[in-house]
Amino acid sequence: MSRPSEMTKEETLAWLRRISGDLATATLQRLEDSLPWYAEMPPARRSAVGLVAQAGITSFIQWYDDPTSTPWIAADIFAAAPRELLRSVSLQQTLQLIRVTVEVTEERVAGNGGHLRDAILLYSRDVAFAAADVYARAAEARGLWDARLEALVVDSILTGEADEELPSRIAALGWHGHGEVCVIVGTTPPQFDVDQVRRTARKLAVDVLIGVQGSRLVLVVGRSKPTAAEEDPEEFSFAEIARTFEPSFGPGHVVVGPAVAALVDAGQSARAALAGFAVARAWRGAPRPVDADELLPERAIAGDPLAKQTLIERVFRPLNDHSSDLVTTLWSYLDNGRSLEATARELFVHPNTVRYRLKRISEVIGWDATGPREAFILQTALVLGTIGTADPVRRGLRPRRLR
Repeated sequence: MSRPSEMTKEETLAWLRRISGDLATATLQRLEDSLPWYAEMPPARRSAVGLVAQAGITSFIQWYDDPTSTPWIAADIFAAAPRELLRSVSLQQTLQLIRVTVEVTEERVAGNGGHLRDAILLYSRDVAFAAADVYARAAEARGLWDARLEALVVDSILTGEADEELPSRIAALGWHGHGEVCVIVGTTPPQFDVDQVRRTARKLAVDVLIGVQGSRLVLVVGRSKPTAAEEDPEEFSFAEIARTFEPSFGPGHVVVGPAVAALVDAGQSARAALAGFAVARAWRGAPRPVDADELLPERAIAGDPLAKQTLIERVFRPLNDHSSDLVTTLWSYLDNGRSLEATARELFVHPNTVRYRLKRISEVIGWDATGPREAFILQTALVLGTIGTADPVRRGLRPRRLR
């Protein structure tokens, strides 16, 4: 028989096929001796790794016979492994597996001429690139799946169709927040940089879900509560958070929904933000971003039942419960163009009394009737409250004199 260094290519192929079983056994033994992660794997997965190693050796022999078969043979190596192996074996571990297999094969064929060793090195390079391609495709598929799942979660929040599966979907997306949540709605910029939004979220120590719905961009922002072992991080208000995210939106209005207790309740914030976004153009001086609650009168005029109820609960009912004089004074003050003297004449009181009542109104509801924007909000609330009240509030108007 010819010596290894004198064998022809046909004889070398026959020799490689004869020792392939021994190579696979030696490779598995070397893996167990040199790689701790392999020794700690359950038997089924160790067997799957062994299949990959055996497929690599077999594939090399076929490639050595026909080097043009590189693309499909390299792919077949990883096709031998079950899909779940990609989840349990990292790319780094796969490259370690390739290196060990190449080392064992090199040692076994060391005396068979330099051409065979060069062929092993060339083939191992191709297999390493094939491994990287397999993991890149898996990562891309996972990224696409995450994007679809994120879009599904955001859509569920916007439509208010949350079900028992929503918490598990949220957890699958890596949502760590368990504090307050708000929804921000604006326009999608021509060149939307989703990575920039996520970097901004990390700097603010918040979680974010991103939904791109055509020309509309929706951010669901959650602020997590620190655990007992953590120091309290710097906490930003949602208004400050929205101002930080504002450059990521396209031209037009950016509306911030009210904060809610948890992500499963985010539909309430989303409804307010969407309703505000639909009517924001009606307020010429609207800031960017603007709170949805600052657009309550526009939302109410557009037919938003939540805005109507909010205005009644926050303005009309507290004033009416506190004192009918406050409601009467507010009506008169707004009807008289916010004139203290005209209001005082109509109510037969001193202007200082009107000032005092206006101050009490501000203390009770938190809105100041002397400003034009807040006066519009309060007047809308009075109209809605009066319409919805069975017993209309007496406005205390002076009866007209007959001529």
